[in-house]
Order: sequence, then C-alpha cells, then structure tokens
Amino acid sequence: MNTTADLKVVYFPSCINRSMGKNRFQDSDDLQLTELTHQLLVRAGFTIIYPEFMDNHCCGMPFSSKGFAEANHEQSEALENDLLKASENGKYPVLYDMSPCFYHSKEEFTKALKIVDPIEFMLDYVMPQLVVKNKKDTIAVFPVCSVKKIGKTEQLVALSNMCADKVTLIDSNCCGFAGDRGFLIPELNEHGLRELKAQIPSNCQEGYSTSRTCEIGFEKM
Repeated sequence: MNTTADLKVVYFPSCINRSMGKNRFQDSDDLQLTELTHQLLVRAGFTIIYPEFMDNHCCGMPFSSKGFAEANHEQSEALENDLLKASENGKYPVLYDMSPCFYHSKEEFTKALKIVDPIEFMLDYVMPQLVVKNKKDTIAVFPVCSVKKIGKTEQLVALSNMCADKVTLIDSNCCGFAGDRGFLIPELNEHGLRELKAQIPSNCQEGYSTSRTCEIGFEKM
C-alpha cells in the first residue's frame, strides 16, 4: 500500500457487532462500532469493500464452541470463499473488527487470504494515515483471551498510547464472559471480574477491548 489509489480494504463486520453494536452507556445519537469503523477507514483514505451477502455470514465460532463441527465448517468455508472473492484472491487485506472472530478464522482458513486483527490493522494501516488531534485523558484497555493468544497485547498498548495520555492495562486471564457463556451462566462473569475493578484508576471513565461480548461483561462492573 504505497499510494492513495492502493488503499483498499475488505471490511468484515462481525455478526456480534452488527447485532449488538451499542452499549448501554452510549447516547442515542452515538454511532455503533461498524459505523465508526467505516467512518475511520474513509477518513484514512481507504476504499472499503464489503463481502457479498454479508448479513448471512458468521466466522463459525458460535457453532464450534458448542460442538457443532459441521455447521462451523460450512459457515467458515462460505465466509472464506466470499472474502477471497471480495479481496480479489487475496490482493487486499481483510479487516476483522473482533479479535476472537479473527483468531477463529485464522485457525480455520486454508486459502491465501490476508486477514488482519483490528489492533494490527489500526496500528499498521490506519494510524500512519491519520493525525490524532484530541487524545483521551485516561483510559483502560483489556486484552481479551484471543489477543493474548495471538501475542498482540503490546500492540494494543502501543495503539492505545497513540490515542490517550494515560493508559491502564487491565491484567487478567479472562473476564469470565467466555464467548456467550456470560449470558447463560452469569456467575462465570462475576467470578472473572472479581479482581478487575480495583485495577481501574478512580478518574478513568472509559475502557476498550476488541470483543463486544467481553465489553458486555465489563458493563456489569
């Protein structure tokens, strides 16, 4: 990607972010993540390509986590084929907006696709095209389990430091929401959060992660 004309990206908004984009703290006129991502990519000069039949697609992880291997394979294969087509056989990178979905596809896909986690994409592709004019004061960031597995915690902190004056990294193995388990067994989430609140500075009013369901779990703090 050396010229403005080359700035093309395939954007795959996860089904979770398409259906559960806003949290209860947002104002009614606030944009949800998919809209904000689109806006940010355009501001950075990218031409956005969306996969065909996007609303039919899922990475397959919800099926895999419940033992439905065949359904997972079908969903994953259908998504991979559509992303391959949208990216012109891997010519353009594919942006995922949830780290767990990226991690699952990275494990499942077999074709020559350049799929990119949101942390890596924003740090390496988007931020070099932008100037941050109004930094946040103090924020907290939480590396979700998949971020730890793919070794991107340091990149998350580096990206956060570009956008805020003070960044607190919340240290924990898991928030306890565990995909969608927090909806069904809230005690898991309560246990996972038991030592996290004490890590957040008293003047910190905003926190970020790269998984919508983990964020839903954190809203209970």
